Amino acid sequence: MFLRQANILVVDDDKDILTAVRLLLKPEAKRIVTESNPENLRRLLTENDFDVLLLDMNFVTSMNTGNEGIYWLRQVKSWSAKVKVIMITAYADIDLAIKSLKAGADDFLVKPWHNENLLRTLNETVNKREALEKRPDGAGDRPAPGMLGESDAMKALLRKLEKIAPTDASVLILGENGAGKDLIAQAIFEASLRRHKPFVKVDAGALTETLFESELFGHKKGAFTDAREDRTGLIESANGGTLFLDEIGNISLPQQAKLLTVLQNRQIVRLGANAPTPVDIRLITATNVPFAELANEQRFRKDLIYRLNTVEITAPPLRERGDDILLLAEHFLRRYAGKYAKPELAISERAKAKLRRYHYPGNVRELQHAMERAVIMSNGKVLQPDDVVFSPLEQKPADEQAAPTWNLEAIERKTILHALEKHGGNISKAAKDLGLTRAALYRRLEKHGV
Repeated sequence: MFLRQANILVVDDDKDILTAVRLLLKPEAKRIVTESNPENLRRLLTENDFDVLLLDMNFVTSMNTGNEGIYWLRQVKSWSAKVKVIMITAYADIDLAIKSLKAGADDFLVKPWHNENLLRTLNETVNKREALEKRPDGAGDRPAPGMLGESDAMKALLRKLEKIAPTDASVLILGENGAGKDLIAQAIFEASLRRHKPFVKVDAGALTETLFESELFGHKKGAFTDAREDRTGLIESANGGTLFLDEIGNISLPQQAKLLTVLQNRQIVRLGANAPTPVDIRLITATNVPFAELANEQRFRKDLIYRLNTVEITAPPLRERGDDILLLAEHFLRRYAGKYAKPELAISERAKAKLRRYHYPGNVRELQHAMERAVIMSNGKVLQPDDVVFSPLEQKPADEQAAPTWNLEAIERKTILHALEKHGGNISKAAKDLGLTRAALYRRLEKHGV
């Protein structure tokens, strides 16, 4: 569901807030209703089908304790199980936030807020309601906004997330490119007790040796030639919240040693500074490097691995998720059909069969791009097999389809592609057929850019 399809109710005794929210959301949502008296909540919820309720924590009483909002939140949950509730308050109190979340709230906003933050929170909450309604078991909310799937692999993943998200355990996320490792990290953060603190994402593999310390730890003015002012590092920016280091498998051994020191001491020293600064972070890391290769001490320090993976999670590749392929295809169809003004577009059965058969070496990201292209290029109201074209990056180069060649590199690449195609993209089976270990096959895939 898009935000513009949502019905939203706002209850706050501050009429200026109601006016501001109504003006902001009127062009963004299907319907926006505002109310200053919470006594009218039951009637409004009974007579209307609201998707989201923005509910104030404090109404006009002798003390602004937040208890009024908690009371009305519990009442709302007893009247309507489906409506999603976002609590709003002028008091940035993490204990109050946790109390409201435990009482059934779906999110928490502190006013005054940035409009972009309010719209983002509403979008995530609307999508979360849609995902809940699609689940056949009718279970309670799961900590995975934006993560769609009903396969056994996804159910197992979601159960694991439910257990680890509320803790402060370090998490290592493994998985192929495009499998959704960043979504898993975001889901863990959104369901954690640190969800109202910073979430800082860093592409660790993109940090050069010279930038690594400055970007992560920060620096003092004059620490080096271009240090014209004090700068807070990314680790310090995540203080109190969550630090997500993506592509952790690509950092060098010297960088690993510096990161290990921070994790052991829970403090950083800015470049050019003498005194350490304590930091309180939850660490989530991700990599597409197979764990067996990470454990090779010539590539990665084992003492750092132990610090990173208190809990290890593997993002399942799309080809192992069965009918989730069609669930995700429909999801992307709705997204791009709305974006490109083709709301009546559907997928034919033959196109669904083609989507289901493909092995998706590029995983969910490849499916997303294929669906966006299909929507853009479609002429009719139903997508046909010819409309679904997969990325040319995953296809055989034209020179490999020409006359036979005795180039060993080309022969090896062609043999690997043939084995993958034969086994539907299953790495384990292809490796066995080729007489290789999974790790050795992964190295050859990387060498050939497959």
